[in-house]
Amino acid sequence: MNRAKIIYRIMLSWVPLLLLGACVDELEIESLGNDEEAPPLVIEAVLTDEVINQKVFLSRSSQRLDLETDTIYNPNVPLGRGTRDSVDAESGATVRLFGDDGTTYDFFESEAGLYQSDQAFALQLGTDYTLEIITRNGNEYASDPITVPGRSELTNLYAERATNDNGEEGIAIYVDSEPREGDTQFYRYAYEETYKIVSPLWSANEFRLTDYDPCALPSPTYNLSVVPKEVENRVCYNTVASNTIIQLSTAGNPGGDISKHMVRFIGKDNFIISERYSILVQQQVQSADAFSFYSNLNNFSQSENIFSQVQPGAIYANVFRKDGTTENVLGYVSAVGVSDQRLFFNFEDFFPDDELPEFPFNCVYQSPPESHPSYCSQNPGPNPCPLSIIERVDLGTISYFSTYDEALVPFASCPSDYVVVPRICGDCTLLGSNVEPDFWIE
Repeated sequence: MNRAKIIYRIMLSWVPLLLLGACVDELEIESLGNDEEAPPLVIEAVLTDEVINQKVFLSRSSQRLDLETDTIYNPNVPLGRGTRDSVDAESGATVRLFGDDGTTYDFFESEAGLYQSDQAFALQLGTDYTLEIITRNGNEYASDPITVPGRSELTNLYAERATNDNGEEGIAIYVDSEPREGDTQFYRYAYEETYKIVSPLWSANEFRLTDYDPCALPSPTYNLSVVPKEVENRVCYNTVASNTIIQLSTAGNPGGDISKHMVRFIGKDNFIISERYSILVQQQVQSADAFSFYSNLNNFSQSENIFSQVQPGAIYANVFRKDGTTENVLGYVSAVGVSDQRLFFNFEDFFPDDELPEFPFNCVYQSPPESHPSYCSQNPGPNPCPLSIIERVDLGTISYFSTYDEALVPFASCPSDYVVVPRICGDCTLLGSNVEPDFWIE
């Protein structure tokens, strides 16, 4: 589970606004336009007491204030060709973790901005650790000392049919927990959910287009055939990390058990539960300072008026320049005690008499013309027909469904010998991976 990156994504989505109003030191807006200064460093690390290769994420905050991810699917536009926002990864850094017991752990850059420990290790209760970073420009940073505050066992993970505060019916996922040792007053929860996807309009065959020249005269040249599929794209699996901050404090009842704390609610119409669903929940016992940081970050992300409600100093980063230079560093480094469990369920387990949730895309049958006028025609004239099959196959926007059937497309204006569907309806690899996860249980 990308435990640190779950919060990292939230942090980066608000970085441009943090620069304007929520840094430790007030940042002049004019400085955002100074090309000579590197944007602030963003550091995110959730180091745990389990034996794993620990991870640290480094990036530079974007200076754009208009970051927005396009999540609308257009069946006529190939995936991957639209404008998307991106993270400015910080590469070429040296990352080390030092324990006051004399231990040292080196990290290597496994991918841009992601640094992973050379060896698997677990943080020890009672040991103070300091994360140190040297960026490629030679600046040195260090975190405040961090330590695993305590351990608590996640004893039960379960789901129940429920209705949320908005009156929406669905499935609520709860956790129970029992403290084991140390200070266990402050909790954060992260999860990864994996769901099965079945293409609703799948065919065992597909188009194969070769020797396509849309500019040939007097008409395009091509070879179009229907062949058996070579890649499994009927059943897929998609895994998504939580992108919200879920916290709980038992400060008024130190050492108390946690009972029926909801970590996820899924509406009954959400297609992610239409086939089979699994969730891996991780409970993190964190420090009071970490709890405060993420509480402030969560409040900030939900604020309707970010400039009036968030004051400078509200978001504190526990990383600083070692040479004493004042610099706006964003993010947080924390040490946590973790416990996790996985749960599986089917829609029918909770709604046995209800229809399955609908596929979230409009899956319609079409029969466009097979070819089109040459792109290089001297006098093309108007074309009353929709985009042709060979153009759409070349773009990768349709899937073969069957030979022409008037019952499926009774109102086709320029029918061909084939019935096609939007690719997302016949190829699940647009929504997930066709490789079954190792942990999957039917």
